[in-house]
Amino acid sequence: MTTAQPATIPAGMPLRDTVVDLLVIGSGTGMAAALTARECGLNVLIVEKSSYVGGSTARSGGALWLPASPILEEHGAVDTVERAQTYLASAVAGTAPGKRSAGYLRNVTGTADMLRRTTRLKLAWAKDYSDYHPEAPGGTAQGRTCECRPLNTKILGEYRTRLRPGLMEPKVPMPTTTADYRWMNLMVRVPRKGMPTIAKRLAQGVGGLLLGRRYAAGGQALAAGLFAGVLRAEIPIWTNTALHRLTMDGARVTGAVVGHNGHEITVGARRGVVLAAGGFDHSMDMRWKFQSESLGEHMSLGAETNTGDAIRSAQDVGAATDLMDQAWWFPAVAPLPGAAPPVMLAERSLPGSLIIDQHGTRFVNEATDYMSFGQRVLERERSGDPVGSMWIVFDQQYRNSYVFAGKLFPRMPIPRAWFQAGIAHRSDELAELPDMIGVPRSEFTATVTRFNEMSRAGYDAEFHRGSSAYDRYYGDPTIAPNPNLRALDKGPFYAVKMVLSDLGTCGGLRADDHARVLREDGSVIEGLYAIGNTAANAFGTTYPGAGATIAQGLVYGYIAARAAAGV
Repeated sequence: MTTAQPATIPAGMPLRDTVVDLLVIGSGTGMAAALTARECGLNVLIVEKSSYVGGSTARSGGALWLPASPILEEHGAVDTVERAQTYLASAVAGTAPGKRSAGYLRNVTGTADMLRRTTRLKLAWAKDYSDYHPEAPGGTAQGRTCECRPLNTKILGEYRTRLRPGLMEPKVPMPTTTADYRWMNLMVRVPRKGMPTIAKRLAQGVGGLLLGRRYAAGGQALAAGLFAGVLRAEIPIWTNTALHRLTMDGARVTGAVVGHNGHEITVGARRGVVLAAGGFDHSMDMRWKFQSESLGEHMSLGAETNTGDAIRSAQDVGAATDLMDQAWWFPAVAPLPGAAPPVMLAERSLPGSLIIDQHGTRFVNEATDYMSFGQRVLERERSGDPVGSMWIVFDQQYRNSYVFAGKLFPRMPIPRAWFQAGIAHRSDELAELPDMIGVPRSEFTATVTRFNEMSRAGYDAEFHRGSSAYDRYYGDPTIAPNPNLRALDKGPFYAVKMVLSDLGTCGGLRADDHARVLREDGSVIEGLYAIGNTAANAFGTTYPGAGATIAQGLVYGYIAARAAAGV
């Protein structure tokens, strides 16, 4: 992004002291708050710290966890608010106020309807993408996750280049949805599903270019759809503009002072300020203080501008925080110097692989949801027995069969740079791997022997891998009796180093079921709202299902705007 691009969208709108009805800090899920406020007749301004629009939403998978929503009903799913409430009560287990979950569920349908009125997003049910804890009361193996159909980002016109790039921009245009990813990952094992999916998305991506269209999926589609809606509603966005501090009149927040190119600008907000600036993903002092000193620097996949500014500004006016030790943890491949860590989703579930710690032993159900995986790593650290180095171990059949790290297609060699950096190791004999990666040989051998025995029996007696419908979603359906287990019998064998990454922090400002920010004594700070990762997770220490992070940002954006508008 060059400095020649205008800092205001639409271009030409001056940055100067002003007064609006609602000020939104952050252009990710904050755009939902802005769209709702405009529908309620409010005058809105969005302030964005970076030069891009979209925040971490644009870098996400774009899934939305929308229980009992009209999208589910229209696609044949059977769900009720009562069943979803039972599930959340069980999964959240008192780690967040019950009113937060209840407020979320009450407003899912209103949010979905608002998005369909104000944007060109086409939402569909990702059938069979199981809840992350489907065996809990109220859980469902069919899932409650929805996602956007591929969207032509040319609808952004001259502002298309202002959309924040995705996490993994493909070299060949191929808009891939969550459902597509599952089958593309199995292109070798289930070619009747994988290959037509690849052909379909290649045809859409490449063919679209020939027709002057540029299709995107996932978070790119979601953020582009919201952005286009904001443009159509003529809601201004100030980019390259950071929150400096909130302004007060007595006990009420009345606006904010923001900074642009070394100048401070005061924005008054008659109805309030919505903080939607993400978490403290890249504020390492906060992460080491509240979470763990073992976390690697800037391993988070959240937007680089997420440094906790909004959280600190709210604390300065008396706001309370909660769940600061939590993040949307995500295991990943150790990155090359200067690169982002490649995420690991299906890789951990697929047969012919296992994950070990510094002792050479398994320590978790590898196929569990990514937040629970990270929590287990940190639980071990707090117990005084840290996981230390983590390695995923697999054989050549695994490498020949599945996509790895999002970019290595079946049979593609592991990059030489990984071996040179010590991230990957290869051996024809399994017994040689422990020496290469620095783990005890006896424990490693015993672990793999036990894992192979359980795999042949089809039952993981240690960690129950494959017992959950969520585990099996990313398994290999051609492997019986357990789609998540296969013995590692024939070399060569590989070990690839892993790190703990995340999709962003999810501890932050304490808020109520109207998204209003609270003080330590539970009283409301009038005129101040917090949504998305700026607020403490509405679901406590739990990730209930794919898309719960983005969806709660959108839903609570809808809630915050309506509360500010008094409707």
